[in-house]
Amino acid sequence: MDTTQAIKALQRALPKAHFAQRGSSDYEKLNHLYQSGLCSDITPAYIIQPTSTDEVSTFVKTIKPFALNGKAPFAVVGGGQQPAPGCSNIQDGITLSLQRLKGIRVKEGVVEVAAGESWGPVYDELGKVGKGFSGGRSYRSGIGGLALAGGLSFVSSREGFISDNVLNFQVVLASGAIVDANADENPDLWVALRGGGNNLGIVTRFDFRTFEQGRVYGGSIYYPGDSFPGQLEALVRELQKPDASKETHLMLSIGYSRLFGPQMMCLNQVYCTKGIDKSPVLQPFTDIESQMSQMNSLRMHSLAEAAREQAGDRPAASRYDIPRLKSHRPVAEADPGARSVYMNTTVRADVATLKAATEIYSAAIEPLKSCKEVLLSMTLQPYPATLLQKSAASGGNVLGLEPGLGSLVSILFLTFWEDREDDEKIMSNLKDALDKIDRDATKRGTLVPFKYLNYAATFQDPIGSYGLENIAKLRNASQKYDPDGLFQKGVPGGWKVLS
Repeated sequence: MDTTQAIKALQRALPKAHFAQRGSSDYEKLNHLYQSGLCSDITPAYIIQPTSTDEVSTFVKTIKPFALNGKAPFAVVGGGQQPAPGCSNIQDGITLSLQRLKGIRVKEGVVEVAAGESWGPVYDELGKVGKGFSGGRSYRSGIGGLALAGGLSFVSSREGFISDNVLNFQVVLASGAIVDANADENPDLWVALRGGGNNLGIVTRFDFRTFEQGRVYGGSIYYPGDSFPGQLEALVRELQKPDASKETHLMLSIGYSRLFGPQMMCLNQVYCTKGIDKSPVLQPFTDIESQMSQMNSLRMHSLAEAAREQAGDRPAASRYDIPRLKSHRPVAEADPGARSVYMNTTVRADVATLKAATEIYSAAIEPLKSCKEVLLSMTLQPYPATLLQKSAASGGNVLGLEPGLGSLVSILFLTFWEDREDDEKIMSNLKDALDKIDRDATKRGTLVPFKYLNYAATFQDPIGSYGLENIAKLRNASQKYDPDGLFQKGVPGGWKVLS
């Protein structure tokens, strides 16, 4: 494709925006801010950075005819944490980077956050006034990908998905119009954006609900793999309690790093958001024999400090190189060019299903341990019943996870490695393992169709997993707010509602 005419038109229309041409030093820097080197392998002709919502609007109006006729398709990137190639970058086209859209404004009951911000500064601003919000768990990660896909926060058991806590989206539509989407204005668009990804427009500001929030208790515990089956039992036991706490956040991982030798190692990241020191509800996940005491980070701290730890800001752990096993660290910040892939599935909270998944995964990664600088993790993250109940009561989304499903568990394969030559081997082995887990869960009657968009691999279909009713909502919103199909045809990356 030849984007020359589109670039000339954009340069005339956007004299104050930053244009980075392929081959320039600033282009190379911008194109390597992605979490995964698989995304940085993609090289657009230009990366354009607007500085305001009005400039985003002008960009859309100007590029629209070029994008629709195939001469200048484009992609949109915020923080660049979605590792699926093509979601937020485009070969030989134009990538619109929102990273210069800045601004955090705290109001009564709400915080307005520009799309170029990251989660950490928002936690910091709210912490100054004793407030919290349902934000991402990594201090440095971007806003948009998570808030448009569902998203888990430290307080999700109590507050629902991150997208459920967006009271208003400021959106640039395919026409270039700048609109608000909330419970009163464009409510169908508001609901569709809560899980709709990049299908409906470019969100330039997110307005999140805030609440009183004190310190939290929690952190990380590392332990050998032979204790993991008992932790699975503890997890399911907690999730199936009729009076399960809304104040817990639990993540259990099992994985491999060469720095620990050939054995499987495990990581629990657990929090009590009510701020009870040494919370009894967490004891089944913290009082583990044979844990690595020097790696234990349990303590009272703020949400901002918890997010920093999730981002890898923990000197005691970093000497072991283990924070990269955590599911939310922006690895590319520490390892430019590191390659990564996510893939996921969802099951009911069932011990036998989770134990079978662990056995399947452990066998599948054996031949991958020889790959250079490989780090492998299977991370279990609950969608507890309290989360789904709160989600249903928060105005609606398109994820298709109804409270009647009961407590669920997300199974995430999280993998980092160095050499491009290992791409096919790693992704093929892990895909086969995930397929086996799905087949096993299907036989047990515990498989749930939902695939979380932000953890999806390119071979998965998260939009299709939302169910027919929600797919219809997305298609209706797309046809209403984007009748020409700009974000279906002109923005080809990601998962399309009309494909």
